[in-house]
Amino acid sequence: MKTRRWAMANGRRLIKSCLWGAALVALLAGCVPATSQSAVPVWDTGVNPDAWAQIPAGTFHFGQFYDTATIEAPYEMMVTNVTNAQFARYLNEALARGAVKIDGDTVVGYYPGDTFHGHKHEVEITPGDWLHVPLDDPSLRLTFDGATFGVKPGYENHPMTVVTWFGARAYCEFYGGRLPSEAEWERAARGDDKRPFPWGDEIALNNANFYASRDPFEAAAGKQGDTTPVGFYSGQSYGSYQTLDSASPYGLYDMAGNVWQWVSDLTEGIHDRILKGGSKGEYGYNLRIWSRNAARPDYVSPSVGFRCVR
Repeated sequence: MKTRRWAMANGRRLIKSCLWGAALVALLAGCVPATSQSAVPVWDTGVNPDAWAQIPAGTFHFGQFYDTATIEAPYEMMVTNVTNAQFARYLNEALARGAVKIDGDTVVGYYPGDTFHGHKHEVEITPGDWLHVPLDDPSLRLTFDGATFGVKPGYENHPMTVVTWFGARAYCEFYGGRLPSEAEWERAARGDDKRPFPWGDEIALNNANFYASRDPFEAAAGKQGDTTPVGFYSGQSYGSYQTLDSASPYGLYDMAGNVWQWVSDLTEGIHDRILKGGSKGEYGYNLRIWSRNAARPDYVSPSVGFRCVR
C-alpha cells in the first residue's frame, strides 16, 4: 500500500480543537522551534519511566460535569509518558523484527483501517502503511544513522513527541499493551473525587509544565517552553527551582502538562483521535482533567506524546 502522510507544502498543519463541544484548546507549542542541544539541563527526577501503577476498577466522576462512568476491571498504566530513550529502543527492536519500516524520511507501519461512513468532513483511514514518525521533523529528539536509532543528548528522559497516533498505538501493542481509553485515562488522573487537576483543586506554577510556568527549560525556548523530563514535578529541587509533588492519586506523573497524550477511542463517523492532559504550550486552565483536544491520527507535534496501559 502507498504510504499515507499528512504533509502540506507549508509544513504540517495544526488541527482544529475538539469537535465534540469540549474546551477549545490549541496545540500552540507545535510552532516552537527546537532548543539548542547544548542548552538542555540534565536532571534525575527520581521517577522510574519503566514503572507501572495499578488502577482499580470502579465508578468515578467523568468529564467536566462529573458524569458517572465505570471501569469494569483493574488495569495498569505507565507512571510516566513514554520517553525518547524507550521509543528509540523500541524502533530498533521493531525494525529488526519487521514490525515497522523506513520509507524515505519516515518510519511507517501497517494499520488495518477504520470503518468509513462517508460523513461530511470524515477522512477515510484505509488499510495500509501509515506514518509513525517523520525523521525529517526538526523538533524530533531522536537520531537515525541509517541503521540505528538514538536520542539527541540531554533528551533521553524527556517524553517522546512528534509521534502519530498510529506510532503510539504500535509501540504499546509491540510490548503487549495498548493506548488507554479516555475513561481509563481520566480514572487514572482523578481517582474517586471531583478534583480538576491530578494533584488537587488548584494549579501553581511549579505543579506542571505549561505556558509561562517559569520552569528551567523556558529560558532557551520561550514561554511555550520545552518538554521537561518525565516525572520532573515530583517535589524535588533542581538548582534553585523547587517543584511540587504533582502525582495523581495513583502515583502517575505528568498527567497534566508537558505533552498532550493520545488515547485509543474511535468515534463512529469521526476520524480524529482524542488527546488528553494539556501541554507545555497551554494555559493552566487547559490542564484540567476533563480538557480534551483532537487531531488526525497521522498528526505530529512537539507537544504530543503518550503512555500505555495493560
